[in-house]
Amino acid sequence: MKHNTHWILLARIMVVASLARSASLLAADQPAAAQPSAVAGNADPRDDASPWGTGSSAEWSGEYPKFNPLVSQAGAGWLRLFPEWHVVQPRPGEWNWKIADAMVANARENHLHLTGFFGYFAPWASAKGDTRSLPIKDMQSWRDYVRETVGRYKQDIKYWEVWNEFNGSFSVSRNKPKDYAELVVAAYEEAKKADPDCQVVMSCANFDVGFFDQAIKAGAADHFDVVAVHPYENLGAVMDGGESGYLSMTTSLRKMLADNKQRADIPLWINEVGFSAPVKPEPTADDRQAEALVKGYALTLAQGFQRLFWFEARGPAYGKGTDLGIIRSDWTLRPAYAAYRTMTGLLGKEPKYLGWLKLGKSGYGFVFSGAADKVLVAWSPPAEGNRIEFDAPVRVVDLAGKETSLQAGEKLALTRVPVFVAGLPASAVDLAQSQLHKPFPWGTDYSQVDTVSCRLAATNEERGIKQVHLETTLVVNDLVESWRRPDFGTPALHNEGRYIYFRVDPTFASFGTRNLEITVVVRRIAADKPANLSLLYESLKGYRGAKENWTIPADDQWHEHAWTVADANFVGGWGYNFRTESTGSPNEFYIKEVRVTKSSGQK
Repeated sequence: MKHNTHWILLARIMVVASLARSASLLAADQPAAAQPSAVAGNADPRDDASPWGTGSSAEWSGEYPKFNPLVSQAGAGWLRLFPEWHVVQPRPGEWNWKIADAMVANARENHLHLTGFFGYFAPWASAKGDTRSLPIKDMQSWRDYVRETVGRYKQDIKYWEVWNEFNGSFSVSRNKPKDYAELVVAAYEEAKKADPDCQVVMSCANFDVGFFDQAIKAGAADHFDVVAVHPYENLGAVMDGGESGYLSMTTSLRKMLADNKQRADIPLWINEVGFSAPVKPEPTADDRQAEALVKGYALTLAQGFQRLFWFEARGPAYGKGTDLGIIRSDWTLRPAYAAYRTMTGLLGKEPKYLGWLKLGKSGYGFVFSGAADKVLVAWSPPAEGNRIEFDAPVRVVDLAGKETSLQAGEKLALTRVPVFVAGLPASAVDLAQSQLHKPFPWGTDYSQVDTVSCRLAATNEERGIKQVHLETTLVVNDLVESWRRPDFGTPALHNEGRYIYFRVDPTFASFGTRNLEITVVVRRIAADKPANLSLLYESLKGYRGAKENWTIPADDQWHEHAWTVADANFVGGWGYNFRTESTGSPNEFYIKEVRVTKSSGQK
C-alpha cells in the first residue's frame, strides 16, 4: 500500500553509524582483502548470471556474519551491502577500511558477490556539514573517494552503485537530476580509471523513469553501465492483480533509454524491492509475503531484468508491527525464506527464461531451464478457476518445497499462490519457447482506441483503467446498481481514504504519451456540504497536481468533470498513474466512472 511505502523508504543499504564510530582508524596502507580464487570457466570471478540477490537495511547490517550464511544457503548469489563514505573516510586524508574489509571477506567466505556503493556524503565534504545535502564543497574529494574505494576492492567487487535513491528522501538538492548526473559522471570516470572492467550502476527510488530521463539529459548520458529501480508499489499492485502493469516496466525503461540514444543492451536490475510481513508469525500474512517474492522473481526475469535483490535479509520493524525480512529479528525463518530456497533449488543458480504459457483462460505461466529439468512457475488470478493438465507425468512443488506427483491428463487447479511444475514435458516447453518473443497475452491491447475507462461498482468494469488500492473506497448499492465512495472514516487508512488510485493500461498510454484528458463522473452525498475534488497525475517531472480544484455541484445529480494535461508520462512510478484527491473536503462523494482520452495528435 502507498502509506506503507513511506516507512519502507527509511531503511536502506548504509551501515549503522555506530559501527563506524566504534571502529578504530586504520592506516591507509593496510593490506586490502585477499583476492578471491578464480572460478573455472568464469572469465570474471566477481560476476555470474545468477539473478538471486538480497540486501540489508542500516538497522541490521552489522549482523551480516549471521545472515550471510543463511541467505547463501537459501540460494542467494548477490548481496547489496557496503559502508557509507564517512565510514571509510572519516576525515580528509584518513582512511578506515576495517568495516568494509570485513564485509568483503565475509561475503567471499559465503560465496556471495557483493555490490559496492558510493554515498552518502562524508559530513566534512558537504557544504552543509551533513551526509545528504548538496552542494559538495569540492567534487575532487568525491572523485578521490570513488577512485580509492574501487582500487582497493577491484579484485572482489565489479558493480558499484552511485548513491541510493537520490530522487527520494536520501538527498537534499535544488536540482536533483542535474546534481545526480554530476555525481554519476565523476564516479564513472574515476571508477573506470581504477578498474576499467568495473560497472557503474545508476539507480532510483521506486520506478521513476522520468528521473532517469532528466538525469541523462542533464549530462549522465554514456556514463553508466546498469540501470536499477526499486518498484515497491508495482509489486504491491501485483498482489492486487496488477501483473500486466508490472510486466511493462522494462518496455518503459528501454523506450526511455532509446529516446536518449543510450545502448540498447544496458542491463536492467531491480536492486531493491520487498513485501512486508508481521513481526510475529501470522500464517495468512506470512504466506502473502512468500507469494509476493516468487511472483516478483518470475515476473522480473520474464520481462528481461537481469537480477533482483530482495529487500531484505533480516528485517527490523519500523513501529508498524511488520518488517520486510525473510528472516525475523529473532532469527526464525519466514515462509518467504522457504519459498526463496525452494525457488532457487528448482530453478538453479543461473536459470534461463524460455518463454510464457497462458494457462487455462487467464493463468500465468513462465518456463525456465532449471537446475535439473524444465520448470514452470504458475498461478491464476483469484476465483478464475483455471485448471490445467499435461500430456506426461510432472512433479508439482509448493512454496514450502512439498512435492506431489501429477499424472498425465490429471487436472491441476491453479490458485493465486504460485506453484512450481518440474519435469515439464517437451510439448509445453516447445510452446513456451515459440512464444518467447511474442507480447504477453494477459490483458487487452488498447493501443488502437481513443478512450479507456473504469466503471466503479461492487465489481469494477475495467476497460483499460484499473482501480488500485481498492481498500480506500467503499461499495455503495441502491438495489439497481452500485458505485463507490472514498472512505474518509476508517482510522487505519489515515489520509489514504481521501485518495482513489488508478492505473492506465500501458498499451494505451506508454512512456512518451503526453496529452491526455482525464474525466470523472461523480455526485455529492450531502447537497448542503461542499465536496471538493482535485487530481494528481504522473508527469514528465514526477507526480504533480492538475491546476483546477473542482467543487462538485450542490445537487443530487451525476456530474462530469475533465482535466486536460499536456505533460503526462504514465509509467507507474509509484504503482499508479493518477489519483483523485479530496484532502480538506468536508464531504464525501460518490464516484461512478473515470475515463482517459488521448488528444487528437496522439490517437
